[in-house]
Amino acid sequence: MQNWGSTGRPGLVGGGLSRRAALAGLLAAGAFALPGCTTMMRRDGTTDIVRRMLELSTQRAFARLVQPDGFWDSSVARINLPVLFGKPGSAMAGILRSEVFREKLQHHLNNLAEDGARKAAPVVAEAVRSISIPDTLALLHGERTAATTYLRQAMGPALVNAMIPALDEVMRIGSDPVLGQAIAALSGVDLAAAAHALAIEADNAIWYEIGASEADIRADPASSNDPLLIAGLKAL
Repeated sequence: MQNWGSTGRPGLVGGGLSRRAALAGLLAAGAFALPGCTTMMRRDGTTDIVRRMLELSTQRAFARLVQPDGFWDSSVARINLPVLFGKPGSAMAGILRSEVFREKLQHHLNNLAEDGARKAAPVVAEAVRSISIPDTLALLHGERTAATTYLRQAMGPALVNAMIPALDEVMRIGSDPVLGQAIAALSGVDLAAAAHALAIEADNAIWYEIGASEADIRADPASSNDPLLIAGLKAL
């Protein structure tokens, strides 16, 4: 199986790890902290608090990402150029050697991801409404992205699977010259492969944005204007 990951890029915030890198660490750490979620008794009302926090986090994240340049302007969700377009410094074909073109292509892919986010949003919303949360206290007292980590684990590849057809369609309908030139410069890569690669990158970006929203709500419950969240989070 080919590696559809990203090439990586410098942190967006100076002085150590970027916020994106920090969120990635928290989401990864949560994968080891949350399995099972059956060791603590759930208290009345905590399920509503976690579910409402996830509702608001996901709503805020998608509201930002589907705006024009939503991914591109985000401090945590800007999508890197997928590795199928070649890593900087490697042997690349034709126009892909141009850093100006590569940045233009990256920007274009970030804009295309907005269509993927529109397709993913209702999938996440339904999951938040229906997900079973057996250990809400562990999530409330966990890392500042603990609820996001739990939701992501529960959903698995659902967002990638939802976005691939949407991205493939928008790429084909759009017939964008920038993407067309990039595909033409590569051997063995077509629009289906590009849609697959972008869906995986967009999946990571969406979860980073949701995690950032959760962290912001935890840091400032009053900003939610939600009495349940304000009272519940301040009581922790």
